[in-house]
Amino acid sequence: MTDTLNAAQASPLGKTVSYITEYDPSLLFPIARQGKRDEIGIGAQLPFMGLDIWNGYEVSWLNLRGKPQIALVTFQIPADSPNIVESKSFKLYLNSFNQTKVESIDKLAEILRADIGAAVGAVVQVKISEPEQFGALKFGELKGYCIDNLDIEVDQYSPQPDILFCDESDGTTTEMLTSNLLKSNCLVTGQPDWASVQIQYVGKPINRESLLRYLISFRNHNEFHEQCVERIFVDIMRACSPMKLAVYARYTRRGGLDINPFRSNFNAEFPSNLRGARQ
Repeated sequence: MTDTLNAAQASPLGKTVSYITEYDPSLLFPIARQGKRDEIGIGAQLPFMGLDIWNGYEVSWLNLRGKPQIALVTFQIPADSPNIVESKSFKLYLNSFNQTKVESIDKLAEILRADIGAAVGAVVQVKISEPEQFGALKFGELKGYCIDNLDIEVDQYSPQPDILFCDESDGTTTEMLTSNLLKSNCLVTGQPDWASVQIQYVGKPINRESLLRYLISFRNHNEFHEQCVERIFVDIMRACSPMKLAVYARYTRRGGLDINPFRSNFNAEFPSNLRGARQ
């Protein structure tokens, strides 16, 4: 954890910075994934596949005649990339286009793919939605049975994997469960991060009350979005050993960006990136 925290503290996160309005890819601050993965026992051979979906809502640049342009941009970063990008540096990078002339949407996409790909060390997918496409964009909540109405008592607010258990007497089940009560905090600033989470699995039934207590136990935990989702995945695998498992979280946006990690150990269909009501 120390290496990851030191790297994060060296980033612009939580610091007063000047907003650069001319294109500057050096603003991107990569952080290696492996440090936090070592902490939860993930080695070089990943136990999952997946991606991080980033949505940028505050993307603007100038056309060649100096007229401002806007768009929504979606980035898909593979989970096996060696690095993540610290989110404030991502925001600063996107803001550096504000007074930058770009000849076309295609050119913008090319620049974004190259810069983000170089920062994370992998091929990145970029989709740009122009204003005339905004009306076709849809909202949607996570599919599955929501466990939030369970009447439980909670007294643990830091991750407690030993809370999790399966109902051993029952056979194998296929289930998709959701919760809107996931909250964690930024690793450096301690600011709250809010999310809805979906857990899809095949295996012994996960006790729903134990799962809800476990998810709530992240409430005072300091960790980046991607790291929280990987921790949830690993803890469920260790506690319940499902044959198939997929974990997906939709985090609310901060600074014009939301981050939505997805991890799966089977060929599950990748999420559709429908924006939730809180996003």
